[in-house]
Amino acid sequence: MKVGYFPGCSLHATAREFDESLRAVAAVLDIDLEEVQDWACCGASSAHATSHVLSVALPTRTLALAEKQNLDRVLAPCAACYNRLATARYALNHDKKTAAQVQSILGGGFNNSVGVVSIAQLLSEATTEIRQKAKVPLSGWKVACYYGCLLVRPPEVCGFDDAEVPSSLESIVSATGATPVKWDMSLECCGGGFSLSRTASVVRLGRLILQSARNAGAQVIVVACPMCHSNLDFRQKAMLERGGFGDAMPILFLSQLVGLSIGLDPIRLGLHRHFVSTQPLLDRIGAAKSQPEHREQA
Repeated sequence: MKVGYFPGCSLHATAREFDESLRAVAAVLDIDLEEVQDWACCGASSAHATSHVLSVALPTRTLALAEKQNLDRVLAPCAACYNRLATARYALNHDKKTAAQVQSILGGGFNNSVGVVSIAQLLSEATTEIRQKAKVPLSGWKVACYYGCLLVRPPEVCGFDDAEVPSSLESIVSATGATPVKWDMSLECCGGGFSLSRTASVVRLGRLILQSARNAGAQVIVVACPMCHSNLDFRQKAMLERGGFGDAMPILFLSQLVGLSIGLDPIRLGLHRHFVSTQPLLDRIGAAKSQPEHREQA
């Protein structure tokens, strides 16, 4: 199955492990990721706060390029990128004035024929293959599935899952053999792009998320967003310093969990690049030791 691939800025930089693990998993699941040629930043997370037309034109340019490559669908693994591309497609279909302005900016010739899919949607379509290829027992793992605020909202834009009680991540986690826990913070915001401008708020919000996951019995949180991962992983030391919810909790990208279940090497999945050590998880399944780079937590 061929799918267009829009890695976005984060997966080529601070979230390299997301890109690496996704490509590795896709190869095993016979998903051919064809990167959109000459893609550019989708505008997340600031363009829509600056100019509505710009916030639509930036992701539309990528969709137009994908259309020229004869791609039917484009995968945007980052939840923010997915949301911006899906929102742009929705705006073009429902706002004639904006559509005309964007067509003018891009020079016309765009039919808006390319669908946009998230990693949750793509992998939920492959749960049968994941279950068949799973070779590493994760049956003792209790996983908190964290959607955040952009992966399934707004419902009229996303639409592939229930916006209030989603289940796509849980179906994927179950296919790996792990057990998704029931908890009450799966859709709450982690603070998003306020990681630098309002760090205290991000630490407070992240601490509540970690506490909820811990109270539900989770041993690991699975995410599908580089910003969510950064806030919950990188800022976790500051959250722990306030005490009250036990030891550090590993934060995995969804593709990393799937990769572990199908027996991929932890280094290939980028598990050595996290700030919160993933070694306790690897020890549980007897995986080879990862060789972490030296990283300082904040």
